[in-house]
Amino acid sequence: MERPLLSTYTDYRQYLNDFFTHRRFETRQQLRPYTYSDFSAAADIRSPNYLKLIINGDRNLSPEMARKFSRALKLEKSEVAEFEALVEFNQAKEPLLRNNALKKLSEIRAQQALDAGDIDSETWEKVPGWLSWVIYALIDQANITFTLEHLKQILRGRASEKDIQSAIQKLVESGDVKIENNIPQKTGKVISNSDKVPAALVRKLQAELVYLGLESLYRDAPTEREISGFTIAMTDEEFTWVRHELRKIRKELQTKLMMAREKGPGKKVFQVNIQLFPLTNESSEKSESSGTDSKDI
Repeated sequence: MERPLLSTYTDYRQYLNDFFTHRRFETRQQLRPYTYSDFSAAADIRSPNYLKLIINGDRNLSPEMARKFSRALKLEKSEVAEFEALVEFNQAKEPLLRNNALKKLSEIRAQQALDAGDIDSETWEKVPGWLSWVIYALIDQANITFTLEHLKQILRGRASEKDIQSAIQKLVESGDVKIENNIPQKTGKVISNSDKVPAALVRKLQAELVYLGLESLYRDAPTEREISGFTIAMTDEEFTWVRHELRKIRKELQTKLMMAREKGPGKKVFQVNIQLFPLTNESSEKSESSGTDSKDI
């Protein structure tokens, strides 16, 4: 039984449960196998069953307790921040706070992948983040002055002038944008290395875009956005069909809009997010009735 890897978890309580199960398995041949009390002692916590309370969801971890748990878990220095971000993500009640914690967790794990060599530094530097995509699209927006001050204002203060300059530089170095008379111009129709982004960086980028979408839910009027969805049970075949249809719709919309931008500039830069994800696990037993009702949100 291998030690559980923190980087593979999105639920810190499940991680703690698997850690405890692993330690029990490791010490099964000993006179006194690993106990909740042993964990509390390693974490310098007086309550002998505190770990059990956390695993069962009867208690939450404070930032101070999360650091104590990190010591008992014998986490590496780089993993401590990851564990704290995971705890923050799981325990946050407000949607914005929860998604901000997820964005932070994705950034930490992407950095770990870089440090571990799973992502080479050259790819890390060249792969565009959300800001690069926005600036790339801003080239097609009307009445844009490509000064750092103006771009910061247009971007609603979401990025610093330093970040904006770095994003522009990445686009230039990758050959996707060229600067002529201080005016950026596209060299192609899409960012050239967009299909070569490592999985860890894809998750990081998507977490950022999802967070921006949630922010828009609170920040923008309903007439300026379209955020809706529906919840329904599907078979594997139906899921495959829906995913195919969503990809087809995205490509059709993108193609038509790119052709329109060749004829004239746009008014604003918009982000179109298309999401399809599971909310439940499969049932191990067949239910007596198959539900086909859906619920609009």
